[in-house]
Amino acid sequence: MSDTVAIIPARAGSKGIPGKNLVPICGRPLVAWSVRQARAARGIDSVWVSSDGTDILEAAERAGARAIRRPAELATDAASSESAWLHALDHIEGEGVRVSRVVGMQATSPIREPADLDAALEKFDRERLDSLLSVTQIQDFFVWEPEDAGTFRPVNYDYRVRRRRQAIRPQYRENGSFYIFRPEILRREGNRLGGRIGAYAMAEHKIFQVDTPEDLRLCEVVMRGYGLDRL
Repeated sequence: MSDTVAIIPARAGSKGIPGKNLVPICGRPLVAWSVRQARAARGIDSVWVSSDGTDILEAAERAGARAIRRPAELATDAASSESAWLHALDHIEGEGVRVSRVVGMQATSPIREPADLDAALEKFDRERLDSLLSVTQIQDFFVWEPEDAGTFRPVNYDYRVRRRRQAIRPQYRENGSFYIFRPEILRREGNRLGGRIGAYAMAEHKIFQVDTPEDLRLCEVVMRGYGLDRL
């Protein structure tokens, strides 16, 4: 029998917010929210946190995760999440766990629910996907970019033919909250996405992630406002 595992990379270094993954939000360390959400999802068998920080690993274990000590060379600013997931996957399988699906979660995206993870896993199986990303639908998102002369030009629409909202084809933004992928995709492609790719659309208020001190306050307001701080 094979397992579905959640792997949460959470390195110690952070320039925008020192000690970001341990900063309290709604009374818990930031990393603890992802752990608790994954543990409450029916479709996830075990939850693992990969970090180079002892304090982070201890906080993750208190929240119910299993700890993976990440080597320093995989915890630099230049190190990718893929490298952390690959290292963690090798560690988990080295402990005798047969992994069929990986839920790669971002600790800096605390606004999600266990139901999101379960619904995405169900879609992953139902549509026979190899990988999946979480997204948020874009509402009336018209992009402009600067030109050399200091003027601006539209990128994704013609301002002279402004279409009605109902006539605009839906577009989605990758929100970075979580990904689901088969181990063989990660190993073959060196990427979280590959093969048959699908997407799971999350509610608009779940798009926010923590990069700045202002984001912390915003995410806390959203979590309390939607009752997501009660898990």
